Amino acid sequence: MRLFAAVLPPQDVTEQLAAEVAELKSLPGADALRWTGRPGWHFTLAFYGEVDEELVPDLSARLKRAADRTPPFPLALRGGGQFGHGRALWAGADGDLPTLRLLAERAEAAARKAGVPMGEHRRYKAHLTVARSRDALDVRPYVDSLTGFTSATWTVGELVLVRSNLPRSGVPGEQPRYEAVDRWALGGGTGGGATGGGITGGAG
Repeated sequence: MRLFAAVLPPQDVTEQLAAEVAELKSLPGADALRWTGRPGWHFTLAFYGEVDEELVPDLSARLKRAADRTPPFPLALRGGGQFGHGRALWAGADGDLPTLRLLAERAEAAARKAGVPMGEHRRYKAHLTVARSRDALDVRPYVDSLTGFTSATWTVGELVLVRSNLPRSGVPGEQPRYEAVDRWALGGGTGGGATGGGITGGAG
């Protein structure tokens, strides 16, 4: 199964981002981008790719320990940027970024120790992808528009293991469907509740 570890923003934050994205879509050339939907908005901590099912129990146990060792922390969406000459447009993060980075490193280490092939380690860069393009595009107007965007701050209270189901219909623009496989409260708490968002299905 295709898996990744993530932090999910809560509903009020995704609503704020949705309003910002609606403004971005009104800019010239927006139709050239493939916009992600709210169910797909997340901060990927570690992308695992295809994981053999027999490795998942050990991976889950190690992710739980990573969550237990990491305290809840404040986070907000702020600003934005791009990767690959416009091939990915993203919203950035603000708040306790050192703890977010630590959680990402622990999520990656959990996979390595569980035997999941992870490739070369790269320094974590917090980003939430809002649009993609197959071709290089000048997305500076979108990045400039995101500069003044700041969401409400929330307390990240859980680490989520997410399954990504790739599109199979062949319909142009179809988004992957995301499914929360498991969740672990940070700091050894009892659950995320209102501290994180939910992944319930396909992108809208």
